[in-house]
Amino acid sequence: MAGGGDAVGAGGGATVTDGPKAGTSGGRDGTSGIGPARARAIAVGIFGLAVAIQGVSNASSAVTDRLRDGLAAWEPWCWELTSIAALLVLAPLVWRAVKLFRPPRLGWPAAVAAHAALTVPFSLAHSGLMIALRTPIYAFMGARYVFNDGSGHGLLYEYRKDVATYVEFALAFALIQWIVARAGQAGRARPPEEAALLVPDGAVTHRIPLHEIDQVAAAGNYVELAWRGRVLLHRATLAALEAELGAHGFVRIHRSRLVRRAAIRRIETRQSGDFELELANGARVKGSRRYRAGL
Repeated sequence: MAGGGDAVGAGGGATVTDGPKAGTSGGRDGTSGIGPARARAIAVGIFGLAVAIQGVSNASSAVTDRLRDGLAAWEPWCWELTSIAALLVLAPLVWRAVKLFRPPRLGWPAAVAAHAALTVPFSLAHSGLMIALRTPIYAFMGARYVFNDGSGHGLLYEYRKDVATYVEFALAFALIQWIVARAGQAGRARPPEEAALLVPDGAVTHRIPLHEIDQVAAAGNYVELAWRGRVLLHRATLAALEAELGAHGFVRIHRSRLVRRAAIRRIETRQSGDFELELANGARVKGSRRYRAGL
């Protein structure tokens, strides 16, 4: 065989591994099938569900308490559900604030000060959205919604609660963003697995990356693989390997030889139509005109 060396091994058939499968590294989903996009979607979904469950639980408790005070049952539900709706509208803004104002972009004192200042517009926006949602609901029910008696106590009351809510949101979003970042790093840490040929050799199995195989030649009941300057011999048919390797850029150039198309450096065509190839490793191999079209 041209470009050969010492023949090694005489194992059974070979198996091609086709690189990354679902759930391995590579692509948007990273390692173990969990990448940044999926991790973010799962985490945000869990967060939204937790907020909704907490709101419904609070509303149920408030209904029980307020019925004793003679209030209509729909009012506590109106308060809690409009509050949840307003918070969900504001949640993306808090998410963005956490991304912008956090270490290492800012030192801890500056980050804490920035978020402390943001609690004021957060609370005002929350109160404004609740008023905008509750007013038409009360009107539909034949009542009038009064948020503030003019003393400002309503805003102060909401602000005290909103500070705690903002802190909860910020901590939850910081954790989610950390998880997403870790998922992205894990996805980049392991490069996609390259396609390879698994060649048994007694108790040893050689894993040969396909891009390192220059040519394959028939040798009786065996085939010879040109790999890293030597010849690896194992029991297989050239037709079987052609079927496996054809999708990976290997072409037949002779009834007894395959070459990797990317390894071809030069083609010299004879008057007869036959040709000779020079491969990247310097080896020269002959090809038949019957297989010229495959190149």
